Amino acid sequence: MEVGFLGLGIMGKAMSTNLIKSGFKVTVWNRTLSKCNELVALGASIGETPAAVVKKCQITIAMLSDPAAALSVVFDKDGVLEEICGGKGYIDMSTVDPETSTKINGALTAKGASFLEAPVSGSKQPAEAGQLVILAAGDKALYETAIPAFDVMGKKSFFLGEIGNGAKMKLVVNMIMGSMMNAFSEGLVLAERSGLNPSNLLDVLDLGGIANPMFRGKGPAMLKSNHSPAFPLKHQQKDMRLALALGDENAVAMPVAAAANEAFKKARGMGLGDLDFSAVYETVKFHKD
Repeated sequence: MEVGFLGLGIMGKAMSTNLIKSGFKVTVWNRTLSKCNELVALGASIGETPAAVVKKCQITIAMLSDPAAALSVVFDKDGVLEEICGGKGYIDMSTVDPETSTKINGALTAKGASFLEAPVSGSKQPAEAGQLVILAAGDKALYETAIPAFDVMGKKSFFLGEIGNGAKMKLVVNMIMGSMMNAFSEGLVLAERSGLNPSNLLDVLDLGGIANPMFRGKGPAMLKSNHSPAFPLKHQQKDMRLALALGDENAVAMPVAAAANEAFKKARGMGLGDLDFSAVYETVKFHKD
């Protein structure tokens, strides 16, 4: 089975690399085609357009930056919709809102194709290690067909039912993660300003009930203001915004998430959007009353 892969950013590059190294025949596309060269060196083929990739492959996977990019790749000239047809499957692993997934699903199924949304939980390192958590919803038969590829890219995949449920689950997960990162940042700064060694705080947290891989993995680098992007802050803020919109739809009060979103927006305003989402720490560290 030949698999298409659209989008070779931090996540897409790692995910498609793992597919190639596991023996899948992969055809790749990226808006900047030169980003495909490293994958070609590993054995991939290049598709000049999303439509060309879909025409060649039984299943095409997309990993794109936001809802606008996800819609553009499907609906624009030379997009997925031009070549998708019965017998072909399209899997969007981008983090988008449920409405975007629903719109894509409607257009593709109208042409006889099958669609699966499958956003992932995890950032650069889990993507490189094939340890993502895949949150799929939509066409169950396509999900079952894609399991061998999912097993290469992730450590666990979930089938969550109807279209929209994968997007909702991912937004809830990232909303919690973003809120935690803000509280963690405030705690690190509070410890230091109070005369404590923040490295000791990391050790204490790691031995307690709120120990977690995010604090353990990112804390030491944050204390050195090292925010090399594993998950860019601008994407975290986008996910917070989408999660808050989901809260509005369901009349869920989310004051903690709303405050965290404001902190991420402030960080973007400081020019930190392309750094890791841990760079929200800098908004607390350099805050002056």
